[in-house]
Amino acid sequence: MAFCEISPEELELNFFTLINKEWMLITAGDRQKHNAMTASWGGVGELWGKYVSTIYIRPQRYTLEFVEREDYYSLCFFEEKYRAALNLFGSRSGRDTDKDKETGLTPVFDEAAPYYEEAKLVLICKKRYRQDMEERCFLEPEDLGKWYPQRDLHRIFIGEIVKVLKKA
Repeated sequence: MAFCEISPEELELNFFTLINKEWMLITAGDRQKHNAMTASWGGVGELWGKYVSTIYIRPQRYTLEFVEREDYYSLCFFEEKYRAALNLFGSRSGRDTDKDKETGLTPVFDEAAPYYEEAKLVLICKKRYRQDMEERCFLEPEDLGKWYPQRDLHRIFIGEIVKVLKKA
């Protein structure tokens, strides 16, 4: 089934449910080497006169190397039948596992960022900003203790949504 490109304004989805409950894959790289990870934290909105996504990646994640290196990343959203694949992408490292082979998902190589043929929705994003979270910036100390007992604070990326692909 093919994708069609739509404008962000045409989306009639609940991103709270899509990201938190259904999850997404953050994917970056090229034909030679790419990696993806499951994420359930992130956001979509408007900033600096652009439609943007916000993603969070911990320093130990292999995908961070790819997102750092590339100018673009994709966010892929799937139907529930791909939950096992998303579990594998979230629990195994691409350093040790060929996640595409293990899950049977098919990478597609857009001119900007890879994404997956099986996705129902893809956002292609151009990096515009990144910053590491800092302990001193937490206004509620219990959040730091609860979510970061190892003090492995996320790196935040803001990406301009440059293309939206929806299954036709």
